[in-house]
Amino acid sequence: MANKKWHVIGLMSGTSLDGVDLTYVKFTFDQAYDFVILEKEGIKYSELWKKKLQDAFTLSGEKLTKLNADYGKFLGELVLDFMDRYEIKNPDFIASHGHTVFHRPEQGYTLQIGNGACLSAVSGCKVICDFRTQDIALGGQGAPLVPIGDQLLFQNYDFCLNLGGFANISYQKKGQRLAFDIGPANIVLNHYTRQIGLEYDDKGLMASGGVLHKGLLKSLDALPFYTLKQPKSLGYEFVVETILPLIDRFGLKPADILRTFIEHIAGQIAMVINRVALSSKKTHHKTLVTGGGAFNDFLIQRIAAFSASEMVIPSDEIIEFKESLIFAFLGLLRERNEVNCLSSVTGASKDHSSGIVYNV
Repeated sequence: MANKKWHVIGLMSGTSLDGVDLTYVKFTFDQAYDFVILEKEGIKYSELWKKKLQDAFTLSGEKLTKLNADYGKFLGELVLDFMDRYEIKNPDFIASHGHTVFHRPEQGYTLQIGNGACLSAVSGCKVICDFRTQDIALGGQGAPLVPIGDQLLFQNYDFCLNLGGFANISYQKKGQRLAFDIGPANIVLNHYTRQIGLEYDDKGLMASGGVLHKGLLKSLDALPFYTLKQPKSLGYEFVVETILPLIDRFGLKPADILRTFIEHIAGQIAMVINRVALSSKKTHHKTLVTGGGAFNDFLIQRIAAFSASEMVIPSDEIIEFKESLIFAFLGLLRERNEVNCLSSVTGASKDHSSGIVYNV
């Protein structure tokens, strides 16, 4: 491949419903891919949009179709404003994850709304989106997709741990990239802080003052999902149908729920890391921690207490924008017709280049 550079805008909306991340990235290639984040911004959802997205999985087909189009136009308007404020001219394309409403790979479907045609029409830019459905059609989980970026852009770490709505991890083993969802994280913690009027538990201070409930912890740890072999991934349905009803049965105070759930998250994450780290020949391991949970000091302390790996907290830029950066990169790989979905990660029948392209 000849040396080249590309300018891409990556869009990411996570399951924790905190907003849309926009990242303007310059990618270069000279024997390997490299990147520079030129501009970035996290735009919080209005209460109206947060409510619309939260309730999306309850809508009729017609209403969901309309929401898909409306949300695509909304993303297009965000991009136009972003480009205007940062004086961005003629990006090569936009790569958009969309917002996940349904994710049922075991039943053969997933849905990320944010209609690409609408996004392209409003923004006036080429759009690459819908990265998951092809993988599911090929028998995969459609998730996680970030590991190809971990492998090619963050290869100096033994583990890449993302603490977003869900906790997921990726690592290299015997020449293959492996990755999977470990379990719910911020999507559950934020659910209970919002019940008392807080968007999140700042630095985990509330959780650190709570009381660990051993009965709830034991019940959470005993959920069958944690014994499933990879590849495996989770959707919002698992939280609504399994996690929240289980927690609510115990009738605990919010602080005690947060304290117990953090212990659960930390234990499950450390179990995965330790299993891999202790079976390797290396004596020191480094884990790159990104996503909103990286700012939860108490959660990081509990993971570190159980883990055989050093927890590395990078710059705020990487913590907050790594996912939108990597979806921009997935778009670049699709543009180059290079593999951006790894069968070793998702369980698909083959590696492939995924994403739908909309030209203006």
